This record gives sequence, C-alpha cells and structure tokens, in this order.
Amino acid sequence: MKPGLGDDRGGVTVEAAVAVCGLVALLLLGIGAVMAVVDYLRCTDAAREAARLVARGDDARVRGVVEGIAPEGARWAVRRAEDTASVEVTVSWLGVELRGGAYAVVEPGVVGG
Repeated sequence: MKPGLGDDRGGVTVEAAVAVCGLVALLLLGIGAVMAVVDYLRCTDAAREAARLVARGDDARVRGVVEGIAPEGARWAVRRAEDTASVEVTVSWLGVELRGGAYAVVEPGVVGG
C-alpha cells in the first residue's frame, strides 16, 4: 500500500448498493406513472359510458356505471346544454387531479333529466 492512501476495500459494494437503490427508485417511479395513466384512462372510459347513457336518456344508470368503471373515490359531474351532454370524471391521485371527460349529442326525443 502506498503511503497516504486509505484502504479502499468494499468500495465496489458501496457503489453497487447505491446503484441498486437508484434502480429501485426508478422502477417505483415507472410503476407510479403507469398506474396514473391507467387511472386516467379509467376516468375517460367512465365519462364516455356515462355521456352515452345520458344521451340515451338513461340517467338512472350513470351512478352505477361510473362507480363500476372509474377508480375508487372518483367524482363526476353531468352537464346538459340544449341537445348536448358532457360528463367529467375526476380522481385525486397522490395530490394530482386526473380528469377524464366526454361529450355526446342527446338523441332526439330524450327529455332532459
């Protein structure tokens, strides 16, 4: 050993441990991103189905459909304007609002509810 230089045994082990921690953190971020996208798509699907039901005049089934498709804890709002209906489904995911919406033209003969 040269004078003034410390013992560097175990340095590779420390570097490997830091690298593994970084990879685990990256993996968790990736999984979180995929889960957020899935929840966003579920909100959009729930809004689309609810808008279709409102356009057909089947407002009574909207609650069950949204609760069945959207992520747990989702909120929704139905808006009607003349011959159109729009539905927005929102869920809070780790402090971020994920919002899916859909728009439909009300079928002829359907009375607003």
